[in-house]
Amino acid sequence: MPDLAPRFHRIAASIVIALGATLTPFTPATPQTPGSSAVSSASLPTLAPMLERVTPAVVNIAVASKAPAEDNPLYSDPGFRRFFNLPELQPRARMSAGSGVIVDAANGYVLTNHHVVDGGTEISVTLKDGRRLSAKLIGSDKDTDLALLKIDAHNLTAIQIGDSDALKVGDYVVAIGNPFGLGQTVTSGIVSALGRSGLNIEGYEDFIQTDASINPGNSGGALVTLDGKLIGINTAILSPAGANVGIGFAVPSNMAASVMGQLASHGKVERGRLGIGIQDLTPDLAEALGLGDLRGALVANVEPGSAAERAGLKTGDVVTAIDGRPIHGSTDLRNRIGLTPAGSNVNLTVKRGGIEQVVTVRITAEDKESADVSGTPLEGARMREVSDAGFQAGASGVMIESVAPGSAAARAGLRTGDVIVAVNRVPVASVADLRRTIAEEPAILALELIRDGGRLLLVVR
Repeated sequence: MPDLAPRFHRIAASIVIALGATLTPFTPATPQTPGSSAVSSASLPTLAPMLERVTPAVVNIAVASKAPAEDNPLYSDPGFRRFFNLPELQPRARMSAGSGVIVDAANGYVLTNHHVVDGGTEISVTLKDGRRLSAKLIGSDKDTDLALLKIDAHNLTAIQIGDSDALKVGDYVVAIGNPFGLGQTVTSGIVSALGRSGLNIEGYEDFIQTDASINPGNSGGALVTLDGKLIGINTAILSPAGANVGIGFAVPSNMAASVMGQLASHGKVERGRLGIGIQDLTPDLAEALGLGDLRGALVANVEPGSAAERAGLKTGDVVTAIDGRPIHGSTDLRNRIGLTPAGSNVNLTVKRGGIEQVVTVRITAEDKESADVSGTPLEGARMREVSDAGFQAGASGVMIESVAPGSAAARAGLRTGDVIVAVNRVPVASVADLRRTIAEEPAILALELIRDGGRLLLVVR
């Protein structure tokens, strides 16, 4: 029987554009009689005027990269090649295609996905009018799967970026991209869900889910409302066979705009931190703490000497909003703080006891890079000490920053945001502790995790 388990798939860069157009009301036509005039096309609902305005901002992207000449692993063995007197391997060019969207006509900025341009040696952009241009990579961020390109051309058309926080489930959206390399294609649907996370696709997940058809080649595209504004960048689909089944995901435009600003200024994303451990304020937890139907992120611990401590945050505080925008949970807070440039001031709306107050905090920079655990049963996960990450329920351990799809860590069931606190009952407080403990323990590992505020055991063989 074929394997029908759902899988996440990258979907080469494509532009999904929120299209804002006023639909012409439909008026039933009077039955025609011989000799009567045809029904006027103006009486039919159509998105054509909006598409004429925004589709010039959608581009096709072609990426050339180097790939080994042979796939057989024996051909990569130098000893094997010397024994049979085989010539040296010569890299061969590999081409991939995706989509992108022009977001700044004056500067020639094109937004797309990181995985579309990752490893590319040459990047070219084809406009709707047929012009083919060489593109320069300004910067790329793997954790959000976004990249910023620059092209040098005149008479470019840019799309206006909309407010993805204003989206509601059921809103109509339009996707524009280059599926299967066919050329510019438009599909439509609705917003199926918001705030999707825990999919192990990116390090920072807050996806818009849509049933607008998204297929390989659509990556890097735009998700749009019917007023012609960009509200998402298509990045992945959930499918057993790699093609559209009505479950697609896009990076929200507000997250994309924040990342784009940092890529344009610094060529990379400089992530911020508060120095707090957090967990979701679930309905049961809110009831136990006497907080009624309050929603937000519960502060589980505050690091000594951190920005949070200097601002006066305390264990037990509930963060309900940042700069007036509501917080829906710990993942939302983590994403918003992590994508806020270091040195910025943010206003946190905090509920402490029965009193609501606003606390101003100056965001500090993350000072250490996350580490991987290559060569272990958890290969494919990138981790950070909880004290460095500052996000998740307060306990010493290491937090999973990201999990590569299809990796050993993904197959083991690890998720972004998990905190490993012990291995086979041996506490771990750092990545070095984790490596040492795994090396000393038998083949079967019992990982004690903190996930969504609760503890669980995960067995890894």
